[in-house]
Amino acid sequence: MIIAGTGVIALFADGLDTTVHALTPAHALTPAGFRELSRLTGPADSLTATRDTITTLVSTTYTPADVHAGPPVGPLHRLTRTRPELDAIRWGPQERLAYRAHDGLPLDGLLLLPPGRTRTDGPFPLVTVIHGGPYDRHADRLTLAWHPSGQWLATAGYAVFLPNPRGGQGHGHEFAATVAGKVGLDEWDDVVTGIDLLVVDGVADPDRLGIGGWSHGGFMAAWAVTRTDRFRAALVGAGISDWGMLAATGEGGAFEAALAGSAAWEGVGPHPHDRISPISHASRIRTPVLLLHGEDDTNVPVSQAEALHRALRRFDVEHEYVVYPRENHSIRERAHQTDVLRRTRAWFDRWPTTP
Repeated sequence: MIIAGTGVIALFADGLDTTVHALTPAHALTPAGFRELSRLTGPADSLTATRDTITTLVSTTYTPADVHAGPPVGPLHRLTRTRPELDAIRWGPQERLAYRAHDGLPLDGLLLLPPGRTRTDGPFPLVTVIHGGPYDRHADRLTLAWHPSGQWLATAGYAVFLPNPRGGQGHGHEFAATVAGKVGLDEWDDVVTGIDLLVVDGVADPDRLGIGGWSHGGFMAAWAVTRTDRFRAALVGAGISDWGMLAATGEGGAFEAALAGSAAWEGVGPHPHDRISPISHASRIRTPVLLLHGEDDTNVPVSQAEALHRALRRFDVEHEYVVYPRENHSIRERAHQTDVLRRTRAWFDRWPTTP
């Protein structure tokens, strides 16, 4: 956007929040040309602008995305109230987390508790929900969605951990690029560090841990259960099980090969991507797994779920495998979205303790 006297206006993901920046034409080619104008709590997107006003969609901790507007230097005011029926719901308390990885890297995330409960009521059964991408993030928004939903699980009595491991948005290029060629390695350690801290703090019951995610989060859930038996149940939603096959069949082939570090046609294996493909380690899995996938997924084709399903069947691992007809990478039909939510909660309810 160009605003007279201010320059180009842009929204930057910044940790759990969003910042409004200006870039004047004279400095358009220099990173230092960006200067912060204001800070918005939580995520914002869909920016438009006039000469002296910006308009954007903002979600806060306990309110869904609504239109907000105001001067670029803030404050912004809420103009719409699209979901008034949600005002009467008692949401689970949502807490910002800040901690350090094993190598000292600063990390953040969110913790949700069941409605009306506090940390002192713990330990709780804990479900860790990992975001997709990996270039995405959990921001300080109302966590309602058809895919694994923090508030949906919190209202069923779970504490929910939403970590932001390295590889995601909001912490600069180096933070995001560090997972290229080695997904599932340091970023998995980042997730484990957060879980361990919640156990030590008495928030999470170490005998009642679950993990799940969609897309890259689904990959991380599948990867998790090849690393450890500490989770009582896992949800793998549209997840990657074989990086080589994904590079060959997914719509983002070159991108996926860069994330995985290789492609299957690069000579006789083993390849770097074999080391970080859950399918390579499927014989280690003992955790019950719920597999959910769209039949027409062009991003992560359903063959990824089919491969993991066959491996789990081969090694006699308790699991369910559900394919949603007509659905692509995101589940769009209302009945299917409702089914994802209900199956997710029922799956974690089914396994009250670790095997």
